Amino acid sequence: MSVKIIYHDNYNIDIGLLKFLHPFDGMKFGKVVAQLRHEKLIDIVEPAQCIPEAAVNNFFSSLTRRLVLHKRPVLEALEAPYIPLLPYSWLDKRILLPMRWGVAGTLAAAQSALSGVDAWNLAGGYHHANPHSMEGFCIYNDIGISYQQLIASGELTADDKILIIDIDAHHGNGNARTFIDNTNVTLLDVYNADIYPNTPVSRQRVDIAVPLPTGTGGELYLNKLSAALEQLSSGYKLAFVVAGTDVLATDPLGGLSLSVAEVAQSHRLVYQCLKALHIPTVFLGGGGYGKDSAAAIVAGIREVAG
Repeated sequence: MSVKIIYHDNYNIDIGLLKFLHPFDGMKFGKVVAQLRHEKLIDIVEPAQCIPEAAVNNFFSSLTRRLVLHKRPVLEALEAPYIPLLPYSWLDKRILLPMRWGVAGTLAAAQSALSGVDAWNLAGGYHHANPHSMEGFCIYNDIGISYQQLIASGELTADDKILIIDIDAHHGNGNARTFIDNTNVTLLDVYNADIYPNTPVSRQRVDIAVPLPTGTGGELYLNKLSAALEQLSSGYKLAFVVAGTDVLATDPLGGLSLSVAEVAQSHRLVYQCLKALHIPTVFLGGGGYGKDSAAAIVAGIREVAG
């Protein structure tokens, strides 16, 4: 199996002392790439450019387009307290710009998959954002923006069937809201039902839902995931996989109890299913806030790209 890894040094989010305000390790992308290069596992490909501002604005509602330019709503979306002396320009350079590069990586990965080479974007998977809302440390919905760009370029049509498989510990409410009226997009979501976001409308949009209780371990998780994957059929033009590692037992936010090996096994199960159905595939970073997140990503890439 051949999978292209999409990464840019600009993915890394270095927020200095502010890292103590949020558990997300914004520098883990570089750690993953360093390990991949050390093991000589796979070649790394960079997105050619950051996602254009016009593409972002075309996705956002008129209100969100204005809100993203102001410090307070952005800090709220990042789950950080209001910091009076912190300039918006610092936020834009240190956090928003890396995320826009992450969106570019998702678009590049999708273009690669559609051309015949599956791809894993180390960033992206910003599944809580939607055209009308920024939340959950997600500012831009990279799948939604990429989908719009692929239709605009003719690489996809509005009639093409798209699949989103979300194995992040948190329900992908942003993807559900982004595609709430699009019947050509199928959502499969495996998530901890006891934690954020508890939004009934977006949960009801999920076509194949696998809500799990806090503390669910690897064996049950993998069995439930396998059963959900068995409900899929062929005919999809493209699949996006939100492969968040916050399902790890060592993650402070996910509330599930998988080991690094079990996370990697979940990646393998998903990829084997999609390849059996001949569906071009894009893996995305998603969440992951614990000390073993980078190791789990590397282990997953070994399983998928090996």
